[in-house]
Amino acid sequence: MGSNYAQITLAMVLIASMLAVSTANKDWQYGNYSGWGFSHGSYHPNKTRGPNKIVVGGSENWHFGFNYTEWALKNGPFYIKDTLVFKYDPPNNTTHPHSVYLFQDFRSFLNCDLSRARMVGNQTQGGGDGFGFVLKRWQPYYFACGERDGLHCKDGLMRFPVFPMFRGY
Repeated sequence: MGSNYAQITLAMVLIASMLAVSTANKDWQYGNYSGWGFSHGSYHPNKTRGPNKIVVGGSENWHFGFNYTEWALKNGPFYIKDTLVFKYDPPNNTTHPHSVYLFQDFRSFLNCDLSRARMVGNQTQGGGDGFGFVLKRWQPYYFACGERDGLHCKDGLMRFPVFPMFRGY
């Protein structure tokens, strides 16, 4: 009972934090943190008006031992119709394989339970320019590497949640 309560509390805190970061007003540095009053010309807090292509992990790409949850929090907000691009080396003699799974719910994500997860990128799809995943709906998305029976997810920090927001124009 206690562990279920702790997991639910952690889930609520994580989702609330993601929403807070995703909806934070980015123009505070210009002295207009409410959107009222001063006009700053053509300045738009989201910087771009159309869908973005975002490489997961930035220049680090998708690999074992990188904290992707932290990366997602620092590089958000993400918006509906943005494309997440996953890049990783195909397996060879010196590189362990990677993949990308999408979990159906937060509990599976938290436990790295791949039994109901759906593979969206196999071991070879991340090579070259990688592959894209479009955030089509306003819903939480939970991504992870499914290799080694979830070890990359659990111990390798290869997992992150995304809750895309509506783009305000």
